[in-house]
Amino acid sequence: MKHSWLSAAFLRDNSSCRFSVWAPLVQTMEVHLVKEERTVPMEKDALGYFSVTIDKVSAGCRYFFRPDGKENFPDPASNYQPNGVHDFSEVVDHDAFVWSDNDWRGLPFRDYIIYELHVGTFTPQGTFEAIIPKLSHLVDCGVNAIEIMPVSQFPGSRNWGYDGVFPYAVQNTYGGPPGLKKLVNECHRRGIAVVMDVVYNHLGPEGNYFGKYGPYFTNQYHTPWGDAINFDQEWSDGVRDYFVNNALYWFEYFHVDALRLDATHTVFDQGAVHFWQYLHERVRAFSAKTGRERYLIAESDLNSPRVINPTSIGGYGLTAQWLDDFHHALYTKLDEERKERYSDFGQITHLAKAYKEGFVFSGEYVEFRKRKYGASSAGIPGDRFVVFNANHDQVGNLPDGARLSMTIDFERLKLAAAALLFAPYIPLLFMGEEYGETTPFHYFISHSDPGLVEAVRKGRKAEFKHFKSTGEWLDPQDEKTFGDSVLNWALKDQRPHSLLFDWYKELISLRKSQPALQNFDKKDIEAIPVNENVLIVRRRSEVNELLVFLNLGEESLECQFPFSGRFRKLVCSRDSRWSESQTFDDLPGEILDGMLTLPGLCACLYELVMNESFPPSTTND
Repeated sequence: MKHSWLSAAFLRDNSSCRFSVWAPLVQTMEVHLVKEERTVPMEKDALGYFSVTIDKVSAGCRYFFRPDGKENFPDPASNYQPNGVHDFSEVVDHDAFVWSDNDWRGLPFRDYIIYELHVGTFTPQGTFEAIIPKLSHLVDCGVNAIEIMPVSQFPGSRNWGYDGVFPYAVQNTYGGPPGLKKLVNECHRRGIAVVMDVVYNHLGPEGNYFGKYGPYFTNQYHTPWGDAINFDQEWSDGVRDYFVNNALYWFEYFHVDALRLDATHTVFDQGAVHFWQYLHERVRAFSAKTGRERYLIAESDLNSPRVINPTSIGGYGLTAQWLDDFHHALYTKLDEERKERYSDFGQITHLAKAYKEGFVFSGEYVEFRKRKYGASSAGIPGDRFVVFNANHDQVGNLPDGARLSMTIDFERLKLAAAALLFAPYIPLLFMGEEYGETTPFHYFISHSDPGLVEAVRKGRKAEFKHFKSTGEWLDPQDEKTFGDSVLNWALKDQRPHSLLFDWYKELISLRKSQPALQNFDKKDIEAIPVNENVLIVRRRSEVNELLVFLNLGEESLECQFPFSGRFRKLVCSRDSRWSESQTFDDLPGEILDGMLTLPGLCACLYELVMNESFPPSTTND
């Protein structure tokens, strides 16, 4: 199934190409074919779309559009910008790539173990193809989904991707459309789903020629990046379809499985059908036609269940949303020196609520926001939320780009991993987390406009001034800032990094094999604070029952818990197998009578022995 409306330069079977562009306020439009030095006039329809079909045009043809017969500008829906954001667009033949994933049916979202990565810093080469040899490492760890930070064409060669200005064009320095397709194809061969991070709330400043074509922006609303994208004012139908068709473009031409939607709260739409609902409905229809479900994952700063509630009750219908509150509640119990960045968090009851309900703040007054904030997510299944100990924002928006592995010790790292992977949510790892990477992850750019570079420098400091952290901000334009962020893959084979990797493998294996850890129903979850540092989480299913013990303090504790029966140990972070320097005896293989002595900085998992004839353990393994 191929749709011409998914591409502004659509190749036909007879070596012709249909060019189209939306420009409702422009009077005339021409296609300028660069090699031939030829211009061809286009016809305009009632909705503001110009189009023309030109014979003898093949893949690789380079072209501009000329609004009102004046200057040359790249195609706003360009599929490829081989020379960057300021030069010509290039026609792409999407049928040229031979896919071998016809049998790939995707994975249920509830089974996702997500791994977020940045193409430019994941490997020294910084390309799509360079990721492929690393997929074996991810499969070995247990990862079955990668989330790729934005790859739409941005200025220069170094960028997080959120300054992209050609949402349909795959970054040229990463390998362009063929490189991305090859990566997705290989991921599917290895059983890995692919999540694309996309940005529909703003467009970057450099190379942004959208104003030459139409009313893509409105001053009716304001965002951190300037005027908002026009999703509900005059001529907004074309804008809405531009971004919705972009989502379908990734699904259709690149076979991706899901989209992560950046900062959904900065999309403003007062219309009867909100843009996010419209996107959900179009993606759902596309999934039905193709016989494979696609997913939409929101980043939202609202603590609002509306994002994921069904459209039948006024929600947007999105698959899931990121749960920042879980990160903040756990982080403040792990990193004493930096916890002030999240000053509204820090109590064990916050972490308990994060496990049991999701949103920690669900209508309470929040000092950081100087108002009441959020609504309850109690009862919403856990597989509607994505949780993490780190992501690009939480790490990269610090002056020193420090990861958890750079700020807390080995025992706390193991504890953090267990707290994440035993939680009743979809887990996300940030690249390198699984082996305790020690290179920072900085914010970086490579703009060509000196004034813009200086504005970014000042803006970064101002935007994140509320983060209470020491250290100097590094120059995001400096190539060294980028180079220092590239993963050091040699670490993963050195201790204690290799031991931490094995720990992650063990936890993910348990998560996949234990029915109670696969149950996201909130009624089967209890989170019981024992004191300000110790939390017990009860996970149940129809098949088994588990107790997760988390001691986030340094002191040992004789812990009494209100669950009777015999419990068998499945794993413990302080057992000798997982320790660099053993200071405690291994925890008992079984516990009875609701008592367990927990070492400090300890995470362990016990399973209720349903059959009381289960023979007593004779070892501590």
